[in-house]
Order: sequence, then C-alpha cells, then structure tokens
Amino acid sequence: MSRAGSGPGRLYVVRHGATEWSRSGRHTSRTDLALLPDGEAEALELKERLGGTDFALVLTSPRTRARSTAALAGYPDAVVDEDLREWDYGSYEGMTRSQIADLDPGWEVWTGPTPEGESPAEVEERLDRVIARVLGAEGHVLVFSHGHLSRALAARWIGQPLRLGASLQLGTAAVSILGQDRGTRVIERWNL
Repeated sequence: MSRAGSGPGRLYVVRHGATEWSRSGRHTSRTDLALLPDGEAEALELKERLGGTDFALVLTSPRTRARSTAALAGYPDAVVDEDLREWDYGSYEGMTRSQIADLDPGWEVWTGPTPEGESPAEVEERLDRVIARVLGAEGHVLVFSHGHLSRALAARWIGQPLRLGASLQLGTAAVSILGQDRGTRVIERWNL
C-alpha cells in the first residue's frame, strides 16, 4: 500500500545483524566489522519481515555491518546517512562493559562523558537531524543502524532524553516501529 503524498508515515528501525563484537559485548562504533555468518542469516530473514511495506526512504549507517544488513535484507541502494553511525565510544572502543567499569566505575554511555568519544548532546543533535529528515518524507522510512544509536533514536522520537534508551533492550537484526498517535510520536513496537 503506497503512502505517497500522505505525509510522514512510520519509522522502521533495524539494528544490524550479529558481529563478533556484538556477540562478545564489546563496544563497537568506529571499528568497521563484517557480519558473522549467522548475522548474514539474520539479515536475510529481514526480507520476509519487511516485505510488503513500501518505503519512501531507506537510510543506512555508513558502517559495513549496517550496509551489509540493508543489502541482504533487500535494500542494496539504501542511502548512507552519517548521522546513523553508532555512538562514538572513543577510548572505550572495543572494550566490554566490565572492562570499562574497571577503569571508570559508574560510567554509562547515556550520561558520559566518554573520553575521546561523543557526548550525549552530540548524539542528540545527530538524531534530531535524522528525525527531521524522516518527518519530511512522504511515507514510511526504514533505517539500518546500531544498538545504542537505535535505542537513543527511539528516546528522541518520543521527545525524551537519551538516557531512556538504557531501558530499551535491542537484539541484533531486531525491527522496531516508531509511529504517531493523534499527533504524538510513539513507540509502536520494539525489539521484534
């Protein structure tokens, strides 16, 4: 069913398929990892899950894991949007949560600061640009992104601080749907 000319539709948010670091719990932002074979299989399954929905715009993070997920899901021509890249973990790149806690007890990406990385305010600014682009589209929009960034995007979509994302679990190759209800932006479905 086409939505052309009907204004903004739903925002479908897809986290990339599994990588070696997503499986081991290592923070991955700038490191450009390929999908694992089971991550590729997860991405292929997205074809059926997303099939039947017309998208006015398909965007992807520039990272290989997101672009590969998009291509395997049937969207090889997804437009690269730098604002969809994962939160920059700076000095904590490649480290697990417990390794970071040994260095910086109490640190959370949601509140920062992240040494040599991005602040929550910088991420919020990027996501607000993504949301403006989505709201300017005529129909449904599909984005391929990352774990922390997708959770932060959902928080910004409903006008909440990024910290809300800490409460939104998100698996690899998960599909989430953000929409609107009587003019209020809402989370319709999460972590499918």
